[in-house]
Amino acid sequence: MESKMDKNGVIAYYDGIAAHYDNAAAGYSEEQLEDLDESREQLAALLAGHRILELGCGTGAWTEVLAETADSVLALDASEAMLELARLHGEDLDNVAYRLGDALDLPDDLAGGDKFSAVFMAGLWSRLTRDQQEALLLSLRKRLGKDVLLVIFDDAYVETESATIARTDLQGNTHEFQLDADGNQHELVKNYPTDSYLRKRLDKVGREIKIARWEFYWVLTCRLK
Repeated sequence: MESKMDKNGVIAYYDGIAAHYDNAAAGYSEEQLEDLDESREQLAALLAGHRILELGCGTGAWTEVLAETADSVLALDASEAMLELARLHGEDLDNVAYRLGDALDLPDDLAGGDKFSAVFMAGLWSRLTRDQQEALLLSLRKRLGKDVLLVIFDDAYVETESATIARTDLQGNTHEFQLDADGNQHELVKNYPTDSYLRKRLDKVGREIKIARWEFYWVLTCRLK
């Protein structure tokens, strides 16, 4: 399946590390794990009872959290290797369906109607370029319609903890180097937005914008216009 994200190597990278991805939390500090636990609890409560479209579900760690309180979850990812693990982890989740698909090129059958009352993404936003972010937001507003709850969760930059920024391109996107399971180096987009940038970007498509930050993470919520 060809993906618009293939052009920056993100999918290829995640295909390559999928088998080891679930072990990443072993390297988290106690403070980071505390932030993650608190955010999971709050977001599960926020999304209780919703019909959720999850974009970039990865191996399904957040899918399991969402499924505890949601009415239903459609978990979408463009990496077949990551999605296979998500299906394995969530085989007992009766209110979850999994689907291979690109967040930047959503299937036509996901558009319109009352299929979803919320969209959730964790870790996807920072891997998109600024142009891709804007394209995704416009697509969501067009396809899903007014008043759908949008929840974006991602990493905050923490000195000495986050990967070193390798470069900043002409569009203002920051990039970092990551190693895959075979030791191959990949240059990946990794954006760390300020609150003002997020508000400016989301104001075009959303209302009731709210942003909260922990030390290691941030979350934005809004309603699509």
